[in-house]
Amino acid sequence: MLLRLVPDNTKIKFMWLRKASFPLSIVLVIASLAGFFTVGLNYGIDFKGGTIIEIKTDGPADIGAIRSELSTLNLGDVQVQEFGASDDILIRVEEQPGGETAQQSVVAKVRTIFADDNVDFRRVEVVGPRVSGELARAGALAVAASLFAILIYIWFRFEWQFAIGAILTTANDVVITIGLFVLLQLDFSLSSIAAVLTIIGYSLNDTVVVYDRIRENLRKYKKRPLTDILDQSINETLSRTTMTSVTTLLALIALYVFGGEVIQSFTLAMIFGIIIGTYSSIFLAAPFLILLKLRPDALSSKDGDDEKGAKANATV
Repeated sequence: MLLRLVPDNTKIKFMWLRKASFPLSIVLVIASLAGFFTVGLNYGIDFKGGTIIEIKTDGPADIGAIRSELSTLNLGDVQVQEFGASDDILIRVEEQPGGETAQQSVVAKVRTIFADDNVDFRRVEVVGPRVSGELARAGALAVAASLFAILIYIWFRFEWQFAIGAILTTANDVVITIGLFVLLQLDFSLSSIAAVLTIIGYSLNDTVVVYDRIRENLRKYKKRPLTDILDQSINETLSRTTMTSVTTLLALIALYVFGGEVIQSFTLAMIFGIIIGTYSSIFLAAPFLILLKLRPDALSSKDGDDEKGAKANATV
């Protein structure tokens, strides 16, 4: 490899560092859960319900000016973004108290803002609490189903300790990322669910790479202490892990800086999630195997049974 962020043959004692990484993660997880149940998430219109208005302006629209004018209507959370071309604008207004009549008044008030402009109102939709509740349940089910699929897959491919370790590592990343949304009160919408699912996939990928190297080394060094094998495996994959993370972060930082306000919450969550996912893959995934009492000879004995079965079949 022409470019290396981490030198070859590092000998960092990661298993010793678990004395700090475990308490740090526990504190972050507890703080995130406490914030979630006390402060709560700043749910977007996708989950709270509201009114969606799509308009087409006469020429490129000034998003900042439209947002400023709409803020004078005192409608609460109002989101304005381009919807395809620069003259296609999507306006989202949070649900107003007062039932259906109040929602219709939102449209009337927005129309007054553009009364003197040549604006075409292409679409008006009201997202009710029932629809938003269904979206919330679907998002939660998507995250839960992905975690369950991870458990089954890794349990089938590795030992049960690896499966539980991967779930704990991934759950750590998800909970702490949710904590970021709570702390900064970022808008939590369907795109946020997409960010969480992407973080799950990224974290899992890094974790499986580490676990695969651990499995190889467990088969190769059957008499060595487990902590030495885990340290060696993480050091051997450290260059790959950091290189993948840095290149991904460079792209995400560019999106955050130049992508505009619409996707800033999404990209900020992704940036934070990549950092947390890299941290957990290095400092948590392997130490969990010690916590779960993985025996160094577990894979070797299993391989031995497989080899005996293969020889028996060959003889038959």
